[in-house]
Amino acid sequence: MEDSYAFVLVCLPWKIRRQRYRRRAGQPPRLAKRGGLRGELHKMAAAGAEAAVVAEEEDEKKRLPEDDPESGGDSDDEGDSDSSGDGEDEEKENEAEIQRLEEQLSINAFDYNCHLDLIKLLRQEGELIKLRRARQKMSELFPLTEEIWLDWLKDEIKMASESSEREKVYELFERAVKDYICPEIWLEYAQYSIGGIGQEGGIEKVRSIFERALTAVGLHVTKGTALWEAYREFENAILETAQPAPGSVPSPEQQQMLCSQLEKIHTLFRRQLGIPLLDMEASYAEYEEWSEEPIPETVIKNYKKALQQLEKYKPYEEALLSAETPKLAEYQAYIDFEMKAGDPARIQLIYERALAENCLVPDLWARYNQYLDRQLKVKELVLSAHDRAVRNCPWTVGLWIRYLLAMERHRVDHGIISEMFEKALNAGFIQATDYVEIWQAYLDYLRRRVDFTQDSSKELEELRSAFARAVEYLKQEVEERFSESGDPSCTIMQNWARVEARLCNNMQKARELWDNIMTKGNAKYANMWLEYYNLERAHGDTQHCRKALHRAVQCTSDYPEHVCEVLLTLERIEGTLEDWDAAVQKTENRLARVNEQRAKAAEKEAALAKQEEEKAEQRKQARAEKKASKKAKKNRTGDKRKADDDDESEWGQEEGAEQPSKRHKGDGDGDGVLLEDMEVETGLFGRSGPEKPDHPANQKEKASTSRKDIPKVLHDSSKDNVTVFVSNLSYNMADPEVKLKELFESCGEVAEIRPVFSNKGAFRGYCYVEFKEEKSAHQALGLDRKVVEGRPMFVSPCVDKNKNPNFKVFRYSTTLEKHKLFISGLPFSCTKEELEDVCKAHGNVKDIRLVTNRAGKPKGLAYVEYENEAQASQAVLKMDGLTVKEHVIKVAISNPPLRKVPDKTEAGKASPFAVPRQVYGARGKGRTQLSMMPRALQRQSNPVAKAENGMVQNSPATSSEPPEEPKKMSNADFAKMLLKK
Repeated sequence: MEDSYAFVLVCLPWKIRRQRYRRRAGQPPRLAKRGGLRGELHKMAAAGAEAAVVAEEEDEKKRLPEDDPESGGDSDDEGDSDSSGDGEDEEKENEAEIQRLEEQLSINAFDYNCHLDLIKLLRQEGELIKLRRARQKMSELFPLTEEIWLDWLKDEIKMASESSEREKVYELFERAVKDYICPEIWLEYAQYSIGGIGQEGGIEKVRSIFERALTAVGLHVTKGTALWEAYREFENAILETAQPAPGSVPSPEQQQMLCSQLEKIHTLFRRQLGIPLLDMEASYAEYEEWSEEPIPETVIKNYKKALQQLEKYKPYEEALLSAETPKLAEYQAYIDFEMKAGDPARIQLIYERALAENCLVPDLWARYNQYLDRQLKVKELVLSAHDRAVRNCPWTVGLWIRYLLAMERHRVDHGIISEMFEKALNAGFIQATDYVEIWQAYLDYLRRRVDFTQDSSKELEELRSAFARAVEYLKQEVEERFSESGDPSCTIMQNWARVEARLCNNMQKARELWDNIMTKGNAKYANMWLEYYNLERAHGDTQHCRKALHRAVQCTSDYPEHVCEVLLTLERIEGTLEDWDAAVQKTENRLARVNEQRAKAAEKEAALAKQEEEKAEQRKQARAEKKASKKAKKNRTGDKRKADDDDESEWGQEEGAEQPSKRHKGDGDGDGVLLEDMEVETGLFGRSGPEKPDHPANQKEKASTSRKDIPKVLHDSSKDNVTVFVSNLSYNMADPEVKLKELFESCGEVAEIRPVFSNKGAFRGYCYVEFKEEKSAHQALGLDRKVVEGRPMFVSPCVDKNKNPNFKVFRYSTTLEKHKLFISGLPFSCTKEELEDVCKAHGNVKDIRLVTNRAGKPKGLAYVEYENEAQASQAVLKMDGLTVKEHVIKVAISNPPLRKVPDKTEAGKASPFAVPRQVYGARGKGRTQLSMMPRALQRQSNPVAKAENGMVQNSPATSSEPPEEPKKMSNADFAKMLLKK
């Protein structure tokens, strides 16, 4: 029998030996005969087999004893003396790097890349014990990829010599095949198991592993054939050992064994030919050649049916072959196709294939787990998939919640579920609300365990302690980490109060909880009081309902009318006359105070608005006076120059001096009057007298005539229905009318385009587009956010805000958007395409918006929108702290801060020299905007000067006398201050 086992081992490994024999005989590998998709795949397989054969032959040549003279084992190593120093330095560097990586992992055990680098270095240095420990730690935290498992298994196989060590290798294989569905690992597992067929039950164990492998990956269209062939070759090898010696007659037992073995091989052929696999024609030809009997009609029928199915799978396999990683869209199309077919085994396999290449996509895991939960419902399979999901994407709270539900559904032990919940709390969610969700899911599970027919039980006490722990955890851990409350509405405490009231009949505890809820800032909201009122109405008494509503009327600030109405309704149905009178009086007093407060707020708002208008008018007048003074100064300068010129003409000019040119008023033929002469002659004090500045209105009129003649854009509100307002256009647009006409003509006939320009003739970035027909204007709204010259164009209906104050124009969202990222610290040279290349590695990018200033220059900020929340969460973990063009970027979920409105009351107390602060955008004044106020004046605006040596400096701000009104300064005074040394 041992000779038979030896013969089987000689016959294997079949794949490599068969390829070696064909290569030595000058024949090409059989797998490389066909073209198209099949030929490409088989060329790759053949190349891999060829490389394995060559490597094996080279290893055999190199395997010589160290004391063999031909091996050079005792050769002189003086030639290596020069490089020994470099080797020692490199070894020290590797040891230091290994120590650094180990320390880093002790701080953050979830650093995936750090695990990979450590394993690579340890394998390079040959530290087998540390290498095994490092791999073990990594496998406890993450599912390992196919490459990592194969390297680990090969290293362990080399060291396994005794039977006990072989059992450890078997255990390692069992762990490997559970992480992902990998045909290569299953094939390696089967080949390794063949080495143990000499032990008791060895052949049956090999067959068991092969059957499990076929169940797992036997339907794999491109890689399943290799497993089927390996299984048949193994059975053929067993058949050879069962053959009787030449010239002898087989015994009945041998004959029965031969028939049984032949039937096994027949069955394998028939099973394989009924499955759509690559290279089916070759397998069918091999079966015809091997079988001594005609192939049954049923087998041929199944074979032809499988061939037809293979034609349907080819487009999807070709798409996967030609696509680039991660091939998510191609896999999704393949999954949709298999879902329509409805074969559970094939659906499971295509999901596993997709997850092997997209293991960090939470949505894919969620869809797979949902299918397993609702369709297959196999405990081991379902729980294994959920476990792998949370190990791959631990930051996704939805996967943890589904895992807890699946464990409860399959009646897993309570201790294991509680342990899994503790792991979820340590998973490192990226939002405070995620912790509320996972706590709520666990509390729901604990509540379902309680038998509320009993007054007291262990499960009930556990539920109450869990509620208390959840409240404390959210208050301390979550608020400390995120600087915000994950549960501002106290939903967990509300649910706790409902459980106590409805299920435990403990209204006293429920009222205590609601009192606690109201003290956390919720007493001003009417909906919170109504929730409490409804709970009292259902499980309490009328007296407490009345008490709650009276408190609500007193405290509610958002919708007091609604609370008052509920109170009056209660008293109308159940109250006495005294109760009704008290309620009416209370509600009237409260509403009167509310109306008074609202009136005061409206007056204050109107006063502030009027104050702003007055300030705006003052600024307008100041600008007009400034412009007038500038022109007066320019005229004085011209008069001075003219006087100098006249002096020169009176006293004579130097020889060779050039005569100043004169401008004439007229046609330019020399007959007109000198403009300068006109100005001097019409002066009030004569030629050398001071010039009186013009009236501001005259100055404004003259300034307008000196500027470019720009018509003012007037809008006819009666044509709003055929007009759209276009904004956020590029300020550098060369010819807005022509450009926009080409763009909007696709919507209908354009009647007129009215771009808006500044006083200096610069395009202001918005315009009115008027159409001939109303339907064209509605169609033009579809061009909203269309990118024009690198900026998203905003197209909105033309609405008069004075008549429609509630009309809302487009605004970027200023609230939390879980599917959108905010990136800061980008280099200004970073383009949209470069940023997209960085971001698309973590999910499907829907839109990227680079933030620019008014001139269109980048500010180093960007918003990136993903398809869903999961992809955005993954991108935050992977991209935060990433270096882009030597700039370290910061990445976070988009959650703009609340806009801070400047205090109007403090504005009036500012220094007379202080410039009114303006609000520029959502985040205040831009850093690139410089104040043009001289520093000397800015220092004077300080209310208190800095103290030196404990003494306050004598300054106008510290003087007890009222400050004098500042003297108005001209531009010349400002220039002297700026040039003052």
